[in-house]
Amino acid sequence: MQYSVGVEYALHCLVYLIPNESKIGIKELAFFQGIPETYLSKIFTKLAKAGIISSVPGVKGGFKLARDPDEISFWDVVEAVEGKEPIFQCQNIKDKGYLYRNRDCSDCTVSTSSCSINLVMLEAEEAMQNILRSKKLSWLEEELDRVLPAQTRKDTRAFFAKDDSIKESD
Repeated sequence: MQYSVGVEYALHCLVYLIPNESKIGIKELAFFQGIPETYLSKIFTKLAKAGIISSVPGVKGGFKLARDPDEISFWDVVEAVEGKEPIFQCQNIKDKGYLYRNRDCSDCTVSTSSCSINLVMLEAEEAMQNILRSKKLSWLEEELDRVLPAQTRKDTRAFFAKDDSIKESD
């Protein structure tokens, strides 16, 4: 199992939207992250569709959080970027095996048992989802303040607070 790097980019970009009163454009976010604007636009389209961010049109427009950072969980972001399909896709292999393959179940009174493998996988996925639901964007903001040098955080905020356009020569 592997989530796309889009989840990580989304979480980083969402943190940048927290302290800013102004809106931040895709161009600035993509430049800061070092990724193509078109790629980030696709991620932001998904985040907007999920109600995590909203776009503000106009010259001074961009994106802003649509909800409070305490209300946006890591799982919300994962689900927005990756979709709602379960990680494990049970193929019901047991019922395709030799013992069940040619069985006529038109008159069966008891259905075959649930797949134990699927039940364990779903239980594990639910545990992971619960952990991701417990981590909010506000927690990430506090954690970055704790683990990153204060100057890095200050420089990041200053970068996005700029009113002038990005200078490619920086």
